[in-house]
Amino acid sequence: MKLSALVVAHNEEKRLAACLETLAFADELVVVCDKCTDSTPAIARSFGAQVVEGSWDIEGDRRNTGINACTGDWILEVDADEHVPPALAAEIRRVIEASRSDWHEILVDNYIGERLVRHGWGASYGKAAYPGLFRKGAKVWGRDRVHPSLTWTGSKGAMLKNRLDHYVDRDISDMIRRLDSYSTAKARDLRDKGETWGSTASNLRRLVSRFFKCYVRRGGWREGGYGFIIAVCAGLYPLLSHFKAKYEKE
Repeated sequence: MKLSALVVAHNEEKRLAACLETLAFADELVVVCDKCTDSTPAIARSFGAQVVEGSWDIEGDRRNTGINACTGDWILEVDADEHVPPALAAEIRRVIEASRSDWHEILVDNYIGERLVRHGWGASYGKAAYPGLFRKGAKVWGRDRVHPSLTWTGSKGAMLKNRLDHYVDRDISDMIRRLDSYSTAKARDLRDKGETWGSTASNLRRLVSRFFKCYVRRGGWREGGYGFIIAVCAGLYPLLSHFKAKYEKE
């Protein structure tokens, strides 16, 4: 089975090489360079990657472009701030040779700086697992700027046992900047659809329910202050998106 590793990047010259070094086990590297003005394309080519350069406003469109450029039987989709440890790489090779399913989820270890933060992620703010390994043709991204929907063909297989390393944020300030970026992109999606994501009251309820989900049900309390901040950001995400869609212009 031929395996393609896909990375979608925007000005990732500081992080891309470290990511691609962990993907040497793949048979093909495909790097989509979106609006890159730095050395990201050159770094990708130095690793022998097929580089697709362009400009996309919709997250789902650029990811689908990358999937279409892959020629492997299976595709592993990762981001430039993610690394595939050797144990996960070996498991992926075993799975694609034996699996009768069409896609598999991969567990994620999230790092804030050098701190591993394993609990509390979710509710559109961080991922504890994601469907990153799939057969060509099984996965299509929806046309959204942030957190696009997924359409699947075929059956879901067992979750992989080994974990991906995700260096999601450098520090707390980075977490807050990401919340601002996510909510701005979501507001643009909402405005395009003529929506504001419900009422202010409903989004206040979401704030409470999402905080409880991340901090209590998903164990964010185990992570101390980091877990609390994650839960607050997860709760604020829909409320900020609602206000931006309602009060801000493009």
